[in-house]
Amino acid sequence: MDAMLTAGEPVTVILRKHGRADVRYPATALDDDGTRAAVRAPWAGPPVRDFGFVRFEHGDVFTEHYWRDRWYAVKEVRAADGRRKGWYCDMARPACVRDGELTSVDLELDLWVPADGSAALRLDEDEFLASGLPETDPEAAGQARQALDELAARARAGTFTELTAVP
Repeated sequence: MDAMLTAGEPVTVILRKHGRADVRYPATALDDDGTRAAVRAPWAGPPVRDFGFVRFEHGDVFTEHYWRDRWYAVKEVRAADGRRKGWYCDMARPACVRDGELTSVDLELDLWVPADGSAALRLDEDEFLASGLPETDPEAAGQARQALDELAARARAGTFTELTAVP
């Protein structure tokens, strides 16, 4: 059984990506109800990462939501001044919490939901296909596609704030 995170305690987030080294970074636990774990972390990448549709940069804060029963993780991104940039969503296997670590296995499909209400962007379909997942694990690939469709529908409905509210 998964462990529970305690609000205010440090946690190491581990993101596993197919064929690449794990990404690890420190975060602070915000909430854990046994199904969804929420953590907060500063941008842990290079000083600036410009995707064209959004820039992640020093000072950005990510409030990340991981579910133990859903095939996605949702990361609310805010600038250093508190302005919401949007939500970056990873299609991922259900998360696991053990020994002060939260692990998420990325399935390569992503969705960007801009805070300004403009259309969500489906991302990385080419990486998803190149990963071989649709052939090697069709069940997981189907779950990833279903999760992407669910989140895209939420984006159209404007319900991301509800999805990522922290008590």
